[in-house]
Amino acid sequence: MKRNNLGKNLTALALAWMMLVLPMAAFGQTRIVMPKNRYKIQDDIKVGREASRQVEQQMPILNDSEATRLVQDIGRRLVSAIPAEFQQPQFQYTFDIVNARDINAFALPGGPMYVNRGMIEAARNEGEMAGVMAHELAHVALRHGTAQATEQGKFQNQLGMLGMILGGAVLGGQTGAQLGMMGAQAWMTKFSRKYETQADILGAQIMANAGYDPRDLANMFRTIARESGGSRAPEWLSSHPDPGNRYATIEREAQLLRVSPNGNYSSTQFLRVKRRLQGLPRAQTMEEIARSGSSRSGQGQSPTANGRYEGSVEYPSARMRSYNAGAVSLSIPDNWREFPSQQEIWFAPEGAYGNNGITHGALVGMAQGSGRSLQQDTENYVQGILQGNTYLQPRSNLSQTTVGGRNGLGIVLAGRSPITGRTEITTVYTTYLRNGQLFYIITVAPESEASNYNYAFRNMIRSIRLND
Repeated sequence: MKRNNLGKNLTALALAWMMLVLPMAAFGQTRIVMPKNRYKIQDDIKVGREASRQVEQQMPILNDSEATRLVQDIGRRLVSAIPAEFQQPQFQYTFDIVNARDINAFALPGGPMYVNRGMIEAARNEGEMAGVMAHELAHVALRHGTAQATEQGKFQNQLGMLGMILGGAVLGGQTGAQLGMMGAQAWMTKFSRKYETQADILGAQIMANAGYDPRDLANMFRTIARESGGSRAPEWLSSHPDPGNRYATIEREAQLLRVSPNGNYSSTQFLRVKRRLQGLPRAQTMEEIARSGSSRSGQGQSPTANGRYEGSVEYPSARMRSYNAGAVSLSIPDNWREFPSQQEIWFAPEGAYGNNGITHGALVGMAQGSGRSLQQDTENYVQGILQGNTYLQPRSNLSQTTVGGRNGLGIVLAGRSPITGRTEITTVYTTYLRNGQLFYIITVAPESEASNYNYAFRNMIRSIRLND
């Protein structure tokens, strides 16, 4: 009898010692319970699909193949790492980049996810960006949008109101309002504290399953806060508020997890994409996008949107008139109209402008440049034009020229216009302003009518005066 008691006591002591010295991972990660949800899976998909259409109509989607491929590859890796009990086979996960400088990202019910260019530029490594995406995927996989709508059902029990709730709850902050989600109340614009905690924990688990260090998710919160520079909270943190001890919660969960050895990745591609995006012209803020009614092209809604295209367009008048825009003045044909927007001024004759820009005429404007290399800044700007006008291709190399009495560069682009069905010649001229901004003038005309426009274009360029 005494021998048996001694054996039991030794066993108990051994177990106690093991609990002290073995890593907590041996006892498993935090268990998450799917929230109660009165909506069907198809409701998530329907609302998310409709909201996605609005996003792509009203936000500028960055058309950069390498950057998009990177985000999509990371997204697919994370989706495959969602625990089996939270996999939704009917969801269709998609990943796009919004060409906006705000540090933000958001995911919609059913799977569509959008990462702001500013978020990629702020992340210090691929793991930090993957952390934000994993957090967003956790909200989607746990169906937090419709779960929160379920909890608010006693106030909003109609499915027709669901889009309004999710417009704030999922998109968050000003983003929801800028998308015109018809007046969701302020108390609907943030997930509850318990849902934020769930997304932090499941996001960390998804990261570990995908081969990322979950601590990068915790570090990203600090990176985002630091990038705000002491100003108001970045958009993502305002729509994903700290549920309390967020950093410690993720760090603690990371200790319970084993990072999958199958997720080997290199940050080389991420850093290359990050540098590439940082070299592009300045992206608009979400506030600027909302103000200008930005479209998918990333250039904002054309100020010529109310015009009409015609088969016959009057040639440029031999008479020129002066146009003064403060920082720049120039002469334009007397029979051309001007269409100022926030960062550009478009000039075109009647019948040559409409929803898709101009078919004949010119535009001048300024873009953010590095100020270090006119060639590099010009190449970046031209790349943006090619992305927004995919029918155009370079016809010449960059060549030296003079713009406003300053050293400049010029390049000829050409392609079959989807509006006129004719080959269009687009010539881009650039130079630096004294503050480092890139000044540009772009001329546009069908190749078959070039001889009737070249004289007017030459006079415009010669007349440019930069008043900076």
